Amino acid sequence: MAEMMTGAEIVVRSLVDQGVKHIFGYPGGAVLPIYDALFQQDEVRHILVRHEQGATHAAEGYARSTGEVGVVLVTSGPGATNAITGIVDALMDSIPLVVITGQVATHLIGSDAFQECDTVGITRSCTKHNYLVRDINDLARVMHEAFYIARSGRPGPVVVDIPKDIQFSSGAYSPPKNVAHKTYAPKVKGDLDKIREAVELLGEAKRPILYTGGGVINSGPQASQLLRELADLTGFPVTSTLMGLGAYPASGPQWLGMLGMHGTFEANNAMHDADVMLCIGARFDDRITGRLDAFSPGSKKIHIDIDPSSINKNVHVDIGIIGDVAHVLEDIVRLWRSTSPQVDKTALEDWWKQIDQWRARKSLSFRSSKDVIKPQYAIQRLYELSRGKEVYITTEVGQHQMWAAQHFGFDEPNRWMTSGGLGTMGYGLPAAVGVQIAHPNALVVDIAGEASVQMTMQEMSTAVQYGLPIKIFILNNEYMGMVRQWQELLHGGRYSSSYSEALPDFVKLAEAYGGVGIRAETPDELDDKIRQMIDTPRPVIFDCVVDKTENCFPMIPSGKAHNEMILGDAADDIGSVIDDAGKMLV
Repeated sequence: MAEMMTGAEIVVRSLVDQGVKHIFGYPGGAVLPIYDALFQQDEVRHILVRHEQGATHAAEGYARSTGEVGVVLVTSGPGATNAITGIVDALMDSIPLVVITGQVATHLIGSDAFQECDTVGITRSCTKHNYLVRDINDLARVMHEAFYIARSGRPGPVVVDIPKDIQFSSGAYSPPKNVAHKTYAPKVKGDLDKIREAVELLGEAKRPILYTGGGVINSGPQASQLLRELADLTGFPVTSTLMGLGAYPASGPQWLGMLGMHGTFEANNAMHDADVMLCIGARFDDRITGRLDAFSPGSKKIHIDIDPSSINKNVHVDIGIIGDVAHVLEDIVRLWRSTSPQVDKTALEDWWKQIDQWRARKSLSFRSSKDVIKPQYAIQRLYELSRGKEVYITTEVGQHQMWAAQHFGFDEPNRWMTSGGLGTMGYGLPAAVGVQIAHPNALVVDIAGEASVQMTMQEMSTAVQYGLPIKIFILNNEYMGMVRQWQELLHGGRYSSSYSEALPDFVKLAEAYGGVGIRAETPDELDDKIRQMIDTPRPVIFDCVVDKTENCFPMIPSGKAHNEMILGDAADDIGSVIDDAGKMLV
């Protein structure tokens, strides 16, 4: 016999039955019944954030670092609208979230009641799916469906909007048995004939490349292991998008580094000159492709993606395989082993010789200084001094994000949390909160910029309240660095509103929150202070004062192809390189 309970109790029981241990939220009138139900149990721990955007980013960090669904609870009206940025961020980066929003009572919907907004209407375009629950008898089913939809197929955010009277009403609770959605059944296994065709094409390649993305991470640890196995079997070079870092180890011999706008010289040139490309769980976004009509022009393209809409969306491919990355890679590896394709070893050796020539350019090198901290150097020292520890990195968005991707080596999946598709300034600090909740004994560092970090700085209070020893490592150049760089390169050095004026004293700010503040201004003091930061068992804001004018290279100018990169040593001649690009800036 079904158990009777209130709607609020159904919500909490659903969370328990879905294995949820933590939720991130902020109370308000339209969700007080759910908060009351949470108060009366001890299986789900609620983390009180300081802003609803912080709740969604914290849930993203939690989800990204664990592979589980992140859960958010916010009230109606401004509570829901404040969460929108994080919801869109999760949609763009395929992060599984269930966002529970309160709503005014059903009889008040449409009356412009206090703290009412059309949450379902507002979130229709930025969620994977959303619900407005008008009948208590639908609530349990909807909650379980929401988790199924969020985590299956291409992961993403699901909103469940629950009117206050539904939370008070009584209804029957049904546990999650054989949960599915009548119209949503993503294809997991790939077409075996297409996979055979792909293996045959890969076996004929003379200049192959494995192009990997966040889909490898989202598919789970088996997918990363299978990618490594495929790389070992084939001997093919591997590159990755920003979201895919860690799927193949940065210390691996076949690693070319990240590709795209700020990717390495070797990765981008290999992509441009390849004759066969295997794209695994990436979506050919504009930051990767550059000019579409010049993107890897001579290659045959194979694309593995669980989202059918991604196939041939931006770039036409020769073989499109719809399916979960882990399942498809398992078939590819099995078929490769059983068929033993006769790879042209001479051609592959010549390809690696060419790649080694590109590597010799050392495109991530920079001019060192004894007087001022170079931001790249700061990242390198953070990486070296944290090696051997269980480290998770989050970032804000800007130059520091790209330097972190370039200079911090990731050997494992789920260790790198960043806002890729939406590029959300303010992501990193609350994401670090979520990661630290999930991994209480790990070292969690938000590599930040002094502009981005102020957008969600209030979440330091959350970190202090819950005793989360997150580290906020600010590369402080007193500019919105990427904005300044583009203004220098494309707008004649007219720095319109890109200088960060009236900055706080970050050391005092950390202390005001109840954390620890550390500042480093010269290279010779950096190591000792990074060690101090790592060893401090409390939240830390580290103000790393870096070169104010350093630019992030390599760089593919907007509107240019992969083989038209600007390297750091070409910066002095940059004007002549990108004059035309400025006209195509998007």
